[in-house]
Amino acid sequence: MVRRIRKAVFPVAGLGTRFLPATKAIPKEMLTVVDRPVIQHVVDEAREAGIEHFVFVTGRNKQVIEDHFDKSFELDTTLAARSKTAALDELKRDLPAAGATSFTRQQEPLGLGHAVWCARDIVGDEPFALLLPDMLHLAKPGAKGCIAAMIEAYNETGGNFVAGYEVPDSETHQYGIIGKGKPAAGGAYEIGEMVEKPPKGTAPSNVAISGRYILQPEIFRILETQERGAGGEIQLTDGMLKLKSQQPFFGFTFDGEIHDTGTKLGFLTANLAYALRREELSGPLRQEIARLKV
Repeated sequence: MVRRIRKAVFPVAGLGTRFLPATKAIPKEMLTVVDRPVIQHVVDEAREAGIEHFVFVTGRNKQVIEDHFDKSFELDTTLAARSKTAALDELKRDLPAAGATSFTRQQEPLGLGHAVWCARDIVGDEPFALLLPDMLHLAKPGAKGCIAAMIEAYNETGGNFVAGYEVPDSETHQYGIIGKGKPAAGGAYEIGEMVEKPPKGTAPSNVAISGRYILQPEIFRILETQERGAGGEIQLTDGMLKLKSQQPFFGFTFDGEIHDTGTKLGFLTANLAYALRREELSGPLRQEIARLKV
C-alpha cells in the first residue's frame, strides 16, 4: 500500500551570500518575486498538492520566515479599519491552519543532507515531500504544479522520486545529475545513476535534479551516519544513492519553467516570468521592456 504524502520539508537555513548586501538582514527566501516572497511561492506549490504540514529547517536570523506564516493582528486590524478587504482576504488565504507549520534549527551549515536530517523527529516514520525554495517551478497555465504531479505519479508506483530537468552538458558539473532508465507509470522513469556535481565530462546524462523530491523515511537513518561528501558537506545525493540500493527510485520531468532564484540572473528572470503571467502586469511590463530597448 502506498502511503500518502502529508508533510513537506523546506530547507531555509542558507545564508544567501550571493545576494549580499540585500540578505544581510533579510533571508534570501523572503526576497520577493513580483509581490510574494520566494518561500511563499514554494509553499503555494505544496498546498496545491494537498500538503497538510509544512516543516521549515531554519538557521540564525530566519525569524521573519516564521513571522510571515503567522497571523499579524496589528496588520489585520489596520487593513480592516481601512476597508482594504482584498488585501485582508489574500492574507487570510495564505495563512496556514493553526498547528500546520513547524520550525526546527540547522545549527551548522553542514549541507542539504544534514538539513533534511534535522527534520527527522517532525516528519516521523512517513514519506514526505522535499522542496528547495531556491528553485521555483512555474507550471504551464492550467497545469498542475511540480510536486502535485509528482505525488500523482508516486501514488501509482510508491518508492522515492526526484524531479529533473535538462541543463547544458557544459554545466553538469554544477548540479546533482541523474541517469534516465526505462519508463515507469505516471510519466516517471527509473533512475539509473545519481551523481553529485560530477567532474566535467563524466556525467551520466544532462538531467539535473531540480529541487523537488519525494522520500521515504528510511533516508533519515542513512543521513544520520552519512559521511561528508562534495564540498565537505553531508550530501543528500549520497544518502539517496544508499537508499536506492534498498528501494525503488524514479525520476520525473517537470513540464514547465524552472527558475533558480539562488542566482541573480535566475532571480531576475523569475520576476519577469511570474509578472508576465499576471494579467494586470503583462501588457505594461512588455511596454516597459520595449521602452528600455533590450
